[in-house]
Amino acid sequence: MITQQQLDAYLGQSIGQICPNGYSSTADNHCAHFVAHVLGYSYGVTCRMMGGGRGPAATLRVQELFPRCPSVGPWSMRPKALTSCLVFMTRAANVNLAGKVMANVPRKHVGIFFNGLIWHYSNSRHQVVRQTPTQFALHYPAPDNAMFYGSLP
Repeated sequence: MITQQQLDAYLGQSIGQICPNGYSSTADNHCAHFVAHVLGYSYGVTCRMMGGGRGPAATLRVQELFPRCPSVGPWSMRPKALTSCLVFMTRAANVNLAGKVMANVPRKHVGIFFNGLIWHYSNSRHQVVRQTPTQFALHYPAPDNAMFYGSLP
């Protein structure tokens, strides 16, 4: 299990400081990459495949994290007892909750929700940031800012 102290240690770090496999181009989206390194997820396309390193591999694609979550749903329906989970953002039409499928579209994002705050990789700032869910909801303008929870795989 992750702690707030561990998450806070990533604040301000670039993906180049986090990824031991050299996959750190600022032209790429690294939100899932960050989440996967922190939580140890290494399925689907990984940074080791893309960067050629020998360090721990991490999943790169948001849409490959979503279906691995044991339960998913609209953020507004997140069980209050779920104080640690993934939080996803995209246009609502890009998500099929019953099938646990998220479309592969450019505007999708993921972060780690823990005790009321969200840690995520800001691609525009090229670093890990921490925000409230209200701040996170502004990551994309409507209608691309529908939020979903996913219990930790």
